[in-house]
Amino acid sequence: MSATTLASRVLRPQPNAAAKDPKKEAAKEARAAEMAIVWRAYKADPDSKALRNQLVEEYLPLVKYNGERIWSRLPDGVELDDLISAGVFGLMDAINAFDMDRGVKFETYCVPRIRGAMLDELRSMDWVPRLVRSKASKLNEAVKTLEARHGRTPTEIELAEHMELSVGELEKMIQEANAVGLISLNKKWYETDSYKDVREIDILEDKKSDDPTRRVQKSDLMRLVTKGLNRNERLIIILYYYEELTMKEIGATLDLSESRVSQMHSAIVQRLQGQLGRRRPEFGVA
Repeated sequence: MSATTLASRVLRPQPNAAAKDPKKEAAKEARAAEMAIVWRAYKADPDSKALRNQLVEEYLPLVKYNGERIWSRLPDGVELDDLISAGVFGLMDAINAFDMDRGVKFETYCVPRIRGAMLDELRSMDWVPRLVRSKASKLNEAVKTLEARHGRTPTEIELAEHMELSVGELEKMIQEANAVGLISLNKKWYETDSYKDVREIDILEDKKSDDPTRRVQKSDLMRLVTKGLNRNERLIIILYYYEELTMKEIGATLDLSESRVSQMHSAIVQRLQGQLGRRRPEFGVA
């Protein structure tokens, strides 16, 4: 290849890889002209819901885009749909307040209002006061700083000195900060192959509910203990140990004197101790 040919190839204008597609640009300009007509019509008739809805539909992708960006940085428990709904209200406010004569693109004007509406919605959903959340943030920063400095978890005294607080003030701040870390019961615990995910509320233990295993064991034990007793003896054991009645109340129920019930109870317990003592190997007791 000659030097002239090489030079001509090097100096020949290269196609611009980032050149804009004429068809797309033409369609974009046509759409902008169409929307300019809609904008002028809406400003001439601000009460037209049809024109307002057309503008909302046109700029709805901006709401979704900004909603997804904010939502991606949030903890579990916040619904994307809630952010988008708030963003739509911000978009409608921006449409109502937009002044076409200022020469500002609507996209530039509306984004801060959309994001502001979403952030306001997040603040309204947060039941923790902003001052408390600010204190919790400062506390976490101080803990991280001291951990990096000492290579271990700092003591309360070190933390109080670092934050220039008394130990009492620090303890109060820690107590208030604990409220910030609450977990939503709708938070996803783990995903499953089924149509329904397992959430926190599904695995939360109910302290007040009866343990079915314990209930069955209690029933089996009651049958074992009362086996071989007559009606009155069985009732004395059940009412005293399971219903937690007093000897006097049991006597009134069985039409017996309190002393008689006490005598029968002592005799029953003595007999049961002898019976169960012979069956200790069955219970695995040496």
